[in-house]
Amino acid sequence: MLKSIIVATDEHGAIGRNNTLMWHLRDDLKRFKELTTGHTIVMGRNTFNSLPNGPLPNRVNVVISSTIKEKEGIICFDTFEKASHYIEAQGEDELFIIGGGKLYGSTLDEADKLYLTVVHHSFPDADTFFPDWDPRNWDVLKIKHCQANEQNEYDSTFYELRRKKI
Repeated sequence: MLKSIIVATDEHGAIGRNNTLMWHLRDDLKRFKELTTGHTIVMGRNTFNSLPNGPLPNRVNVVISSTIKEKEGIICFDTFEKASHYIEAQGEDELFIIGGGKLYGSTLDEADKLYLTVVHHSFPDADTFFPDWDPRNWDVLKIKHCQANEQNEYDSTFYELRRKKI
């Protein structure tokens, strides 16, 4: 089973402020939906609580938390390791880690793929960041540049990366 991280950051690794995104990029949201629909998504408690309409449809929603208990539409585990074993036993071929910052930090070293959107802007008031990572450890599979327009506030670049085999 592939363990994939999907994340959007600004040019300095910022991913949010007060549990919200700081930009609106329709193309990024569309990409997120296309990639994750039909798969299992794994998120931390704060990310789950930030979802305006609750669990995301057409996906298995897994929340890593020691305080949230089972709710309709989600499966809860207190560790990513337990969640990963459960998800693999269900026959999933690729799970998607969707945030937030703490979960990215604890899972980056075991991720096989990284679906990264870089927003070409800086948000100095951000309070949550993607962990430092070394691009030399990753092969670029795809790159797509997107220009700002009516539906996308900022220029952005989509990357699909695979961890290099050592």
